[in-house]
Amino acid sequence: MMTTKPESSVFSNVSAPELLRYHSDARHIPVPDASVDLIVTSPPYWKKRDYGFDGQIGQESTPAAYVANMIECMREWRRVLKPSGSIFLNVGDSYMARTLAGVPGRLEAAAIDDGWLVRNRIIWAKESGMPEPAKNRLANRHEYIIHFVSSAKYFYDLAGYAEANGNGANPGDVWNIPLRRNMGDHLAPFPNEIVRRAILLACPIATCPKCGHIPERVVQRTAVLDESRPQARRAMEIAREAGLTDAHIAAVQATGISDAGKALRVQTGTGRNSREVQRLAAEAKEVLGGYFREFTFAKKQTVGWTTCSCKGKLKPGVVLDPFMGTGTTLSTALEMGRSAIGVDLAPKTDDHVWGADAESLENVDRAVKPVSVKRRSRSDSSRLALQE
Repeated sequence: MMTTKPESSVFSNVSAPELLRYHSDARHIPVPDASVDLIVTSPPYWKKRDYGFDGQIGQESTPAAYVANMIECMREWRRVLKPSGSIFLNVGDSYMARTLAGVPGRLEAAAIDDGWLVRNRIIWAKESGMPEPAKNRLANRHEYIIHFVSSAKYFYDLAGYAEANGNGANPGDVWNIPLRRNMGDHLAPFPNEIVRRAILLACPIATCPKCGHIPERVVQRTAVLDESRPQARRAMEIAREAGLTDAHIAAVQATGISDAGKALRVQTGTGRNSREVQRLAAEAKEVLGGYFREFTFAKKQTVGWTTCSCKGKLKPGVVLDPFMGTGTTLSTALEMGRSAIGVDLAPKTDDHVWGADAESLENVDRAVKPVSVKRRSRSDSSRLALQE
């Protein structure tokens, strides 16, 4: 039986997050089936950098071959994802014989054909970036973050995200996030802000290890509006001057723009608002005029979280990065109280990410399972051979 409890009660007994790092390939994730809540990753871009491994992703002969390898990865990721899980995949494009190769679009279409659902194509607007030598085209200042799910029923905390990254309204699919600076020789620094937003949206704070229940936020509308909008400020001013009560505002929200009731808490159960609700709404609308519409988009507040009846500790949500690189995703997940799993052909620690805690983090690794990976020598000519 599901009940609603305050946040302090629901999340007061959550076990400590864990850190796991594996020396492996993104196509072979050494974790159990359905054990990951969220994947946030940035795979090597096609033909951008040669990391010196045979069979590495990113050095395929054609964009189609690159996409095929990425789909192979995503099939393995589907195995480790919970049915409620999501993937936030940062993918950039490349030039091939002076034309964009269309890698993000190709990957998106192939994933849909393979059974994935694309929920968003988020634009990462970088504002500034690496200098480009091109003389006859604009510099590239955006990349894509594609949100994939395998099931229509997935965890998504839009209310919590909107509260943290805006005024409570849906913030939209353009993320203005600057590049990270001072990243040494990294070709494509991955900002931790991208990871933070993905976790807020799609990784539960904790889950029940017994029944699998994910505590979900319960919200209700308030009488508080977004005071950054002149119309909202005027609506609140009129309401105060007229002495409108919370009951008046609730009635307006129940009837909405039409008089068809939607808020069950103030309905009679017949599918229509009670006469009292209709009377209060009519009074408020007469006073507010057209400004009554502002209260139909009032801010929401969290009133509790759903919980199950199981006893014992909850486990933190689990974030996986199958191309962990220096560990930006992992460190951000741990900072936000989630468990973190990283996989890479060449795991490494970077002081820009881990800082002074790098050594201690090495000590808390639960498992590092190496695979047979052949690293080859490379020449300077093997890196960027395509014309842009």
